[in-house]
Amino acid sequence: MSDVVSLLSQIEDTGRDTRGPGYQRPGFSATERELREWFLAEAARRGLDTEIDANGITWAWATPQGANAVVTGSHLDSVPGGGEFDGPLGVASALAAFDVLKASGALERSTRPLALAVFPEEEGSRFGVACLGSRLLTGAIDADRALGLKDAAGDTFADVARGYGLEPDRIGRDQSRLAGIGSFIELHVEQGVGLVGTEQAVAIGSSIIGHGRWHFSFSGQGNHAGTTPMSHRADPVVAASRSIGDIPTLAAATDASAVATVGRTLIHPGGTNVIASAMSFWLDIRHPDDAVVEQVLEAISRRARQHASDGGVEVSISQESYSPTTHFTADLNSRLTSVLPDAPLLPSGAGHDAGILAAHVPSAMLYVRNPTGVSHAPEEACEVDDQRAGVDALVKVLARELGVEDALADGAAGGPTTGGAQ
Repeated sequence: MSDVVSLLSQIEDTGRDTRGPGYQRPGFSATERELREWFLAEAARRGLDTEIDANGITWAWATPQGANAVVTGSHLDSVPGGGEFDGPLGVASALAAFDVLKASGALERSTRPLALAVFPEEEGSRFGVACLGSRLLTGAIDADRALGLKDAAGDTFADVARGYGLEPDRIGRDQSRLAGIGSFIELHVEQGVGLVGTEQAVAIGSSIIGHGRWHFSFSGQGNHAGTTPMSHRADPVVAASRSIGDIPTLAAATDASAVATVGRTLIHPGGTNVIASAMSFWLDIRHPDDAVVEQVLEAISRRARQHASDGGVEVSISQESYSPTTHFTADLNSRLTSVLPDAPLLPSGAGHDAGILAAHVPSAMLYVRNPTGVSHAPEEACEVDDQRAGVDALVKVLARELGVEDALADGAAGGPTTGGAQ
């Protein structure tokens, strides 16, 4: 039986950023493929029946496939410079939880199928659309639009998917697979401070606040940096930069709890002695009230158009993705609370595959304490004892869903069955 800590140690060097701390694990990359192969090998070692579906989602079945399946898992890709636990903690915990259930003999008594799942491109760091795998599965993104997405190198998702072993004409909503999922539980490192300083290592997700991404593209006139007077310039960098500088004030003025972020910019052609011809930035806005998100977007868009007009440049604004505020399935959360009575309910400002699936199948989340409160950065952390507490919580939840709590208790009476050290 593998400990979650030892499982994570097996991949702790995979995708380390050679330029500094953190990880580079883009979706549908050679690094993510290596991580996927690790998961497949671990699943095979456990005798699980594995497959990669038409949308690139990896499945490992502990029992024969069937209706009303209990599914758990997360993702293995990361944001640029991301932390160690965002995604992999949920995948390693799923494997460790399976080990506990198997060792206890509980799985032999279950009448519901159990599967572990790994979703690709959850972060959206390569193609700009977060939770791409789960969006394709549920039809939350049109397949043709997804296939036409391009990465920074100009490669389309269709071409990259082919290289990943997928068939573009099969990509898209998979109703039969969705219909077979009876409940989905995703464990994830907490990406905020909700558990910091508390006595609780694990929380239950209550909701995911509405969030979206927009692309602002400014175009002007490229020219010589030394021969073009300031009065004769149509510089998109100036207009875009002024727009970015106004974002914190505009978001706060709309609603004090709204958050708006620019974490990526692109200047073309990027020469130090060249007035750029184009500059783009990507805007992320989040708030529990979808109407407030729209108000923040409108305020920022209006200011961007004003700066573009003042600078003699053009600006176009397009939505890349949007997920409205999602509340996790009430009945499922009640069952989680019944086996984890001390776990607080926490809303999340971070998006997850469980949030996409929640509109289609009963879904829930468990958050494991992050003592730094920092995520999407190398300082993201999760203490060893908390990692194991997360597995223990997941085991209890899965046993409840599978209807094998008594079998699990019988197994525990015969010896250690937790996800802790053995």
